[in-house]
Amino acid sequence: MAQLLLIEDDARVRTALIRSLTDLGHQVTSAPDAMSGLRGAVDDPPHLVVLDLGLPDLDGSEMLRMLRGVSALPVIIATARDDEEEIVRLLGAGADDYLVKPFTARQLDARIRAVLRRSALAEPTVSTVNVGPLTIDPRGRDARLGERTLDLSPREFDLLHYLAVRVGEVVSKRELLREVWSEPYGGADKTVDVHVAWLRRKLGESAQRPRFLHTVRGVGIKLLAPPDDTVVGPA
Repeated sequence: MAQLLLIEDDARVRTALIRSLTDLGHQVTSAPDAMSGLRGAVDDPPHLVVLDLGLPDLDGSEMLRMLRGVSALPVIIATARDDEEEIVRLLGAGADDYLVKPFTARQLDARIRAVLRRSALAEPTVSTVNVGPLTIDPRGRDARLGERTLDLSPREFDLLHYLAVRVGEVVSKRELLREVWSEPYGGADKTVDVHVAWLRRKLGESAQRPRFLHTVRGVGIKLLAPPDDTVVGPA
């Protein structure tokens, strides 16, 4: 699925992760220290870097700082350190996610998929998405309902685009908080509810009479095209 660079000094852990991630469909190269990992990330950029912090030559946090100076590659921190302040600091310094050891390869794989999905949504070459009369252009950050341009805030646009890319899928509030709000450790469900309500108003619908945004109670939100593809006006 993805080309990964694993930077991990523990040979046993490195070998086990390479084997498991390869079995899950990824292509994995590795480095045992920060400097060789940094060279690999720059000379042959992967899709994503999995970075341990306890490296023999440089602390992984310093390597993250150096990498962010030359590259925007997605980075997942994978380490035994679980200090909340350090987690917050590293996420603020440019890490895309943080996974505390011990973890399974499937847990890491899920984080990899989520980070790459989020990166794809931020990529300006992503294609225009059409859902019935709704057109969303991520390059121009423009959303239209028929001929009418929707006046959306940046967060409203990101939320609508995320749901449109997954048209027909029920997306949980937890996933929306993680992927749209970049809150990997959760947040207030009310945040999602409020933004969905704002979007509904701008799409000319309500919770009682949904056209695009449908709530699946206790599960999440899904976006569907109206059955007749008619353009709805303002509420």
